Amino acid sequence: MTLAELCVFGALLLYLSTIVAIKWTRIGRFDNSRPRDGAFYEDAIAQRALGAHQNGIETFPFFAFAVLLAEYRDSPQRLVDELAALFLLVRVAYVFTYVGNRPTLRSILWSLGFFINVAIFFMPVLKRFLPV
Repeated sequence: MTLAELCVFGALLLYLSTIVAIKWTRIGRFDNSRPRDGAFYEDAIAQRALGAHQNGIETFPFFAFAVLLAEYRDSPQRLVDELAALFLLVRVAYVFTYVGNRPTLRSILWSLGFFINVAIFFMPVLKRFLPV
């Protein structure tokens, strides 16, 4: 497996951990028979953790597809690995700024992550302009 592929798995674990963490810290109040109960997410931190989780679900498919496309089309693997690792680091910081209620920094990190993802996606086209 490549580092980029491991980062795809890491992105999956990241968005799962955002919701699992809030459920574990409130184990007595979480009712698994009603996992989408809005009352459980009334607290501000729980709402932000849920938002970070949902955003992770939204960003995951594009990231996974971009990595697989770049690798399938023989893009420079080291560059794909580095960009994927950077994307994952940005997403970790994004989750912390989301839960920590830092909306401006969160938006900056989201945009940075999006542009990194776009760079991975277009790596097959951009590789023509990279030194061999």
